[in-house]
Amino acid sequence: MKVFRQFYKDNKDKLFGYILRRTGDYQLAADTMQESFTRCLERYDKKEPSVALLFTIGRNLLADNARKQKMTVPFDEELHARAHTPDPSLIREDSQLLLKAMAQLDQEDADILALVTSSDLSYKEISRISGISEANIKTKVHRTRLKLKKILSAGEL
Repeated sequence: MKVFRQFYKDNKDKLFGYILRRTGDYQLAADTMQESFTRCLERYDKKEPSVALLFTIGRNLLADNARKQKMTVPFDEELHARAHTPDPSLIREDSQLLLKAMAQLDQEDADILALVTSSDLSYKEISRISGISEANIKTKVHRTRLKLKKILSAGEL
């Protein structure tokens, strides 16, 4: 159990950041993170817990939730109001635009980009989580960033 406690401490912020970036909902991210760790613990079986398994569980829970609710991307004003930034209104506006742009992306592309930017996982770990080759992950990230740039520069949000 000590190993799993350390595993939790090492990965909770990474998983939470990834889920929060995907949902934009602080409470849903917290609930999904906890459920991910619970399911990972159930499958732990006294072996070294796997980051890939944890993120795969989290990703699948998000997909299940999206199917159930036809998830929209809400914006949590309170979460962003707590940020220590020089001009919170500009950050909030940029965050809203980014979340709206991310919602226009293909689900898999948005998911991979969120894993890369929010989780502090290596491309190799993301490859294991997604079942896509490492080279293809890099290509998808590059192309998805270009798509985001195009969506944001079009100003149709």
